Order: sequence, then structure tokens, then C-alpha cells
Amino acid sequence: MDPEVRSTVPGKCRKCGMELKQAGLDESAESIESSDKSSADRMPNSLRIPDEWVVDHTGKKLRFYTDLVKDHTVAIEFIFTSCTTICPPLTATLRRVQQQLGDSQPNKIQLISISVDPETDVPERLQAFSSKFNAGPGWSFITGGKQEITRILKALGANTSDKNQHSPTVVIGNDRAGYWTRAYGLASPAMLVRVINEAASQATPLSQSSKTMNEESAAKGATGTQPARVTNAKTPGEAASSYFPNVSLLTQDNKQVHFFSDLLKGKIVLINFVFTTCTGVCPTMTSNLRKVQELLGDRVGNDMNMISITVDPEVDTPDALKKYAASFGVKPGWYFLTGPRTELDQVLRKLGGFVADKNDHSNLLIVGNVETGNWIKVFALARPAEIAAEVVKLANQK
Repeated sequence: MDPEVRSTVPGKCRKCGMELKQAGLDESAESIESSDKSSADRMPNSLRIPDEWVVDHTGKKLRFYTDLVKDHTVAIEFIFTSCTTICPPLTATLRRVQQQLGDSQPNKIQLISISVDPETDVPERLQAFSSKFNAGPGWSFITGGKQEITRILKALGANTSDKNQHSPTVVIGNDRAGYWTRAYGLASPAMLVRVINEAASQATPLSQSSKTMNEESAAKGATGTQPARVTNAKTPGEAASSYFPNVSLLTQDNKQVHFFSDLLKGKIVLINFVFTTCTGVCPTMTSNLRKVQELLGDRVGNDMNMISITVDPEVDTPDALKKYAASFGVKPGWYFLTGPRTELDQVLRKLGGFVADKNDHSNLLIVGNVETGNWIKVFALARPAEIAAEVVKLANQK
């Protein structure tokens, strides 16, 4: 169901055609420990892609990660061939994306359509389905064993017990850079192309920055055939200090802070992007993360900091952010940041959160252990107990 659609009566979503369901209380009362153990139906949030055997629409047997995702930029949708509502327009939109990507697409960008009904969608059915949309080279329609496909769908946050309720999102990632995001599958093709190209342009991930800098230092110091000796390898915390700008920003309390030294150094951090006038995902995301804050308890403000960075600093003054935070009952340890556009953009670009249009901002939560250099991206609308479990797991890594 489209996240922006709200209705007071039963029926179908006017955008995607999926059945509307009554909103209920989230199961955030579950403990972090029980959520971590109850993994059968949980959505893994760090997008660790399983290398399951699958079959494409031509009948070719493939390893999902090795053959389709590894070292590629990918755009992944979820469909089933007997669908009469959202799947045809989703696939038609992705076909227009493929056309707009043009000649760059086959070699650099892989389009993937995964069947959420693998028991019905044999390769022949997927071949017929793909032919309806004139899918070009570089676009694979994937099926396989039920268990294998389920594991892939869970890893991508798209598993559902009812195929008719499958996700209308497109998962977009750059495996080499460790960069992943999600976009609404019925957004304009031009917008999806921008998101895909942004993913394709991502550089080396932060977790590899220390290694990369040391390798570069060794290369620069080498003479003749003798390798240079790196005597002062940077720790992950030192690498993070070099990577992140320490620009001066303002919190919702109008307090001046330096981004790295005051908020990141020595901390476990949860970072997302919002703007206060948003009528789409931001309120839902902030409400969800407020439940995460409750689950993490007193650790937030001590060894953990929660950080929401505005993508609309001209409107989002400290006062506007303070009112926004208060409306969700935000507690200490959660910082809403604004500041001059130039300084803020430096931070957003380093985090992969810069967008030309504020409405296109990411709905992922960046979680990092600054001192160990371990970073993951978590779907910010996942169940609070699952997010909290991932945060605690990351905090415990040495």
C-alpha cells in the first residue's frame, strides 16, 4: 500500500490497488531480546544479500548475489505474473526507466524483477510477462525454489505471507559501495533514474575508508620495487574523524554543535533525514523512531545519539525543529539538526543523504559504531524492536 494514502473506510488503495488494512498498534512492546530470537518472520535490515540459486526468465540457473548483484548497481522490483493491480504498472514504469537509462544500462546497471509467487511463476510465465513490456538486455526476471526466494525477499525487506500485499517499492543499491535505498515503484521514471544514477555514483563505503587511505599512503610512499611501510595506520575512529566534516550546526534547542566532535565521536549513532513540513513519510518515520528511542532507553544520550538532519534548512529553523520534535514526545539524546545550507550539504553528501528535491530524501536509517567502523543501513519504517535489536547488535561489536 502506498505510504501516503490514508482512508477511514475499507477498500483499495487509490494509487496501487492493494487492500487497505486497519492501522493497529505496533508490537514495539516486545523486548529487544525476543525480537532478535524470533527471526522466522523478521525483516533483516542490513541488506546482506543471500547467494541463493535462482532461475531467470530464460531458464538460466544463477546465483542471485554472485551473478546479479555483486559489483553492480541494481534496481529490484517485486511482482507476480497473475497480478491484475500493481504489478503491470510497476513493470511498465521500470521499462520506461530502462529506456531512459539508455546505453549505460546493460553494462553497469542491472534491473531485477523477483516473483513473489515462485511456485506459479515458472520461467516460461516470466518470459511471457517480460515480453509484454519489451524488457531489454540487462533485465532479469527471477524465480526459483520457494525457500530460496523467501530468503532473498526477507533480506530485501519484501517478504509477505500474501502475494497480493507485496511491496510496491523498488530496492536500489550499489553493491561495490555498500549503498542501498528504496523508492516508490510508481514514482516518475525520471525520479527513479535520478535515484539509480545517484546510487551508481557512490564512492567507497565508509567502512573501507581507513583501508583505502592506508593503501593510498603506501602507494604514494613506495620507491622502486620496495613497498612502503605504513607505520601509523588509522583506527576506524580516526578514519571517521577524517571522513566526516566537523562543521558547526544548530540543534532544535538552538545550541551550536560540531557535527563530528560533539555528536559522533565515541558514539553509536542513528542518523536519518527529515523535513518538518513533510506530509508523507517523515511523520511516520519519526513516530517509529520515537518507539526505538523508548526501547533503547537511557543509552540514548549516553553512549548512543539519535540524529535527524533536515533536508530543508531554509524552512527548518531551530524553533521549527523544536516544535516538530515536541509533537512526537522526543526525549533527550535525539538531536534535530539544521544550519547554513553549505555546511549542512557537506554532511548530507558524506552520508549519502543529499537530494536536489527534499521530497526525494532517503527513508533509511544509518546506524554506526564510530569507534569500530561498523556501519549499516536500516529501513526506518521497520518494526521498532527489530531496529533496536540491530542497534544493540552493532553496539556490541568490537
